[in-house]
Amino acid sequence: MTALYLVRPLRGCCRVWQLPGLIHTNCKFAFWHCQTSRLWFSTLTHGPVRKMDELLRKTVALLPSYETRDKSPPPPESHSVEFMNFYRSLEKEYRPEFLERLSQEYGVDHKGVSELAGKLLETQLRDAATILQVEDRLRYSLTPRYRQLLSHISRVEGGVKFLVDLRADVIEITSNKASDSPHLRDLNGTLKGLLSEWFSIGLLRLERITWQSPCELLQKISQYEAVHPVRNWTDIKRRVGPYRRCYAFTHASMPGEPLVVLHVALTEEISSNIQSIVREFATLDADEEASTIKAAIFYSISSTQAGLQGVELGNYLIKRVVRELQSEFPHMSQFSSLSPIPGFTAWLQGMLGRGGGGGGAELLTEREWREVEEAAGVGPGAAVVEALRRLLASGDWQRSDRLARSLEPVLMRLCAWYLYGEKRRGYALNPVANFHLQNGATMWRLNWQADTSPRGVANSCGIMVNYRYFLQETAANSAAYLQGKVVPASEQVLGLVAQFQQNSKL
Repeated sequence: MTALYLVRPLRGCCRVWQLPGLIHTNCKFAFWHCQTSRLWFSTLTHGPVRKMDELLRKTVALLPSYETRDKSPPPPESHSVEFMNFYRSLEKEYRPEFLERLSQEYGVDHKGVSELAGKLLETQLRDAATILQVEDRLRYSLTPRYRQLLSHISRVEGGVKFLVDLRADVIEITSNKASDSPHLRDLNGTLKGLLSEWFSIGLLRLERITWQSPCELLQKISQYEAVHPVRNWTDIKRRVGPYRRCYAFTHASMPGEPLVVLHVALTEEISSNIQSIVREFATLDADEEASTIKAAIFYSISSTQAGLQGVELGNYLIKRVVRELQSEFPHMSQFSSLSPIPGFTAWLQGMLGRGGGGGGAELLTEREWREVEEAAGVGPGAAVVEALRRLLASGDWQRSDRLARSLEPVLMRLCAWYLYGEKRRGYALNPVANFHLQNGATMWRLNWQADTSPRGVANSCGIMVNYRYFLQETAANSAAYLQGKVVPASEQVLGLVAQFQQNSKL
């Protein structure tokens, strides 16, 4: 009797079971089937890898020698196009492998660099001209081989956008720990350096977006809005209509593609509530009265291209827009953001959850805890801490006027400390705070129940903050923050910080 086997290939391995009651007489068929399955899987797995190697060998040219660097003819444009098409056709799961091979096998010639570094040490007693020439050779040798390909891709139609998206992939791979490769990090640095040159402020165009702008551009502005989502066409019409301004930076190499977008509200005074800006439609078709416009409120700034992360665009956009508004409204003197505070609720939940749930008791005074106990109807100790955490997570606390009144002074001083006192390497932990402080703004005012949308309550307990731009002080403030890590703040903010230091303990 011939034995029957169930053979299941799994990622190149073969598992064999003998059916109960059957006698094992021959395993040749099973062995052959396993080998065939292994060969099939190997072809499936290594096929794309072979294509990667072939493509890279063809499209990534050798770095010209130092002597011929300015005389070598450029590679055919078809190589750049072929590289772009191949990468776009790769399934996402294969892209990390492809980028790893590109960055590792077609990077810097480390052996050549070491030799030139040795020569540079040997020439230190020679004349200045010899030393400078060896230094120049060493500098050239530090150029990754793939950099030349990237530069040529930028000259192809759609090439710059392709490289922006390519860097977005590299950032995603490295940030998700999918690859901890130093070569990928170097590729990211090379791309960032090139993009910083190509997207320098002098090459950007400031464009005001209006209701008469192309429909495709308006649609992209709506899709890219990351701070306060656009609900419909009436909403976007409001945001580019009377008493509103919308500006974007664009680049000639990416036509019709906004790079960073800034929304501005024109008001009589500095706004303290976002609903009055994004949900106010009374003036949708009104005529602007310039005499009533005294303040510009930057209520949303969105970077649209993940691949341009770290390339300075937003701070330059604010400065350019300030100049535009001053030209249009010479009497305007107040410039401020109305900013969300992402991460505050998550930080507070972490503080309350320390030590298994009871470690956050020192954040509130005994009197404040009693008020929360009475308003929430729970007992003292860990029970009330856990109850507060549940209320913050659900947002139910704001449905109780009594609980909201009890929590207002607590949340305001904790939020002030989060913005002012919580640091990463000496700079503000909150990314929005860090952005505006780098630009030279002052942490001016915290606003209670400024964003009562579900998103606002979930992210920051409804609190928002104004970062005010005192134009005569921004340069000094920026230098003080970047060099001395000094946070300029108003009396209101410093007062709340003092309350935190007096009533709360970390």
